[in-house]
Amino acid sequence: MSSNPVAETVASLMPRAKEELTELVAFKSVADFDQFPRSESEAAADWITAALRAEGFEDVAVLDTPDGTQSVYGRLPGPEGARTVLLYAHYDVQPPLDESGWTTPPFELTERDGRWYGRGTADCKGGFIMHLLALRALKANGGVPVQVKVIVEGSEEQGTGGLERYAEQHPELLTADAVVIGDSGNFRVGLPTATSTLRGMTMLRVKIDTLEGNLHSGQFGGAAPDALGALIRVLDSLRAEDGSTTVDGLTGDAGWQGLQYDEQRFRQDAKVLDGVGLIGSGTVADRIWARPAVTVLGIDCPPVVGATPSVQASARALISLRVPPGVDAAEATKLLQAHLEAHTPWGARVSTEQIGQGQPFSADTTSPAYAAMADAMAVAYPGQEMQYAGQGGSIPLCNTLAALYPAAEILLIGLSEPEAQIHAVNESVSPEELERLSVAEALFLRNYAAG
Repeated sequence: MSSNPVAETVASLMPRAKEELTELVAFKSVADFDQFPRSESEAAADWITAALRAEGFEDVAVLDTPDGTQSVYGRLPGPEGARTVLLYAHYDVQPPLDESGWTTPPFELTERDGRWYGRGTADCKGGFIMHLLALRALKANGGVPVQVKVIVEGSEEQGTGGLERYAEQHPELLTADAVVIGDSGNFRVGLPTATSTLRGMTMLRVKIDTLEGNLHSGQFGGAAPDALGALIRVLDSLRAEDGSTTVDGLTGDAGWQGLQYDEQRFRQDAKVLDGVGLIGSGTVADRIWARPAVTVLGIDCPPVVGATPSVQASARALISLRVPPGVDAAEATKLLQAHLEAHTPWGARVSTEQIGQGQPFSADTTSPAYAAMADAMAVAYPGQEMQYAGQGGSIPLCNTLAALYPAAEILLIGLSEPEAQIHAVNESVSPEELERLSVAEALFLRNYAAG
């Protein structure tokens, strides 16, 4: 990184950033209170509240959102007449999955091979630390030239929409000229990237019932309708032979025109086993950024250990559908529900329950904020030009903000590059990326104020 006062300040702050991220990662802030204590999420919200107050933020508040979780808000006043920039991150995290798969404990930040490991290091507790670093660097080098609002969500990973609904009920709260969503990531380490599109998402529980109770498979198997077998057939109907998603009525042939994803690089990033083929058709970028993708997230059925020779009376699955830009998530939900009902065999009883939804998002990359960010990235990443990529994941708040504040410019950057393995075991963050992106964000705020 070329020497400049902002970069030097951020570099000097990195030990403190590591200490703070260590404290924040230690909270088991999974917003699924059937699995993890609510007190862990509340303690994380309190930590963020204290951090904002220590930085001189005003109007700091813990917001009780309609889904029963908490988000944290604060406002840092700027010079008279200055633009307002909203900085976003979320403190809730995905469950650690199988803790035995982690090399080091998931809620203990551990440095290994030049990276910091722990759940939330990249997604997205590290995003909040990035915002703090950028603001501290500006304070040490002439001051923050814009008014800053910070919102840190408490249930983004659950897709339950608490912050979106709160924002709609309090539309004045998050008004801004520009929004920096710190929950995306570079295309690869060292390549500055702004995410220009996001796929939306819907999640459904599907339940199939066939019998009043389980039956002995020797006595009744062969004629008694098996709910688990029916569910397997339904789930299989969601994919074509090549693995492409096939939901009746949902178009799946769009193409991606921007930065392309080399197939061999994708195999390495995704850690696909030797000899196992990728699914779908078209380019990798088509498949992960421009087309719908269904995933079976879980199935309720007897585990292999302890299973009895029974015909199952009931079975249930959780299904995620990623929705590409240009497709309405609510319409996609209806199509998915109709597909599940139409493909349920043997007259079995089927019911669906929607548990989360977010609309896809497309940014206006021709806006002045993108020019300001490109200039900032060029300084933070010498010799590199900012690239534009899509993201297969969803950040539902983006569309809510775009609808509430149509004049606001929304940018997506962050720490979740492929090596971060977000949502998987052994999630990690590159401290070099945290440092460079913090510099980029600080310089963006300065550029945007001057624009």
